[in-house]
Amino acid sequence: MDSVEYHGKRYVLVALVAVGGNDFMISVQDNVAEVQERIASAAVKSGRQPEDVTLVAVTKTVPPEKIQEALAAGIRHIGENRVQEAVAKAKEMKPGATWHLIGHLQRNKAKLAIQTFDMIHSLDSIRLAKALQKRAEEYDKTIKCLVQVNVTGETTKYGVSPDRLMSLLKKVSLLERLNVRGLMTIAPYTDNPELLRPVFRRLRELAREAEKLKLPGVNMTELSMGMSGDFEIAIEEGATMVRVGTAIFGARSRSETK
Repeated sequence: MDSVEYHGKRYVLVALVAVGGNDFMISVQDNVAEVQERIASAAVKSGRQPEDVTLVAVTKTVPPEKIQEALAAGIRHIGENRVQEAVAKAKEMKPGATWHLIGHLQRNKAKLAIQTFDMIHSLDSIRLAKALQKRAEEYDKTIKCLVQVNVTGETTKYGVSPDRLMSLLKKVSLLERLNVRGLMTIAPYTDNPELLRPVFRRLRELAREAEKLKLPGVNMTELSMGMSGDFEIAIEEGATMVRVGTAIFGARSRSETK
């Protein structure tokens, strides 16, 4: 082991090595506490209570042991982007967590989604709605859903366009196994979250318009919007659910994001 002499004393040199591309000694517990404090501050700033906002911990590519750390730190809601990844992880988790599908859902994965998730954030077409209805009937379940809205019209994002949202909600309201609880959106990436206020505000306005329709099986209790870089702005604009991954578990490596 290398050493160095300094002022007549010899010191051992210790090398600290970062593993897996993440920051050294990331504390999931500390990160959860910090995020919860930020949520509470943003909620109070917007005239609401901290408990009015649900923190969904995004666990894409996060190993089960790290998820267990988050659960031990008080996390109760887990968000996964991919159905099959969630299925594998759920088998290793203790029961009690609420599972959210926050990524795009293909119709051929509807059966697994119904079996695995408590809420689906990414309903975006009547064809998907009918596939979920069919599988929910088979398992005698009612599934909570959020309708994903592509507020900005980005071609790289999924979601129904704002001008087609009301039509979709009317059709989905006829499917008795689907319980629409609100809307979800994914804001564009920007270094300045303040620029995203109009996006979040637009989703809130759409929810108010939808409430006026008074459709059966449709209410606008939840607004799922805001992620690690912008969740405080989203809360100030009305978010009731925020989807936070990086701020809890650290940045994923490039190979993991592909």
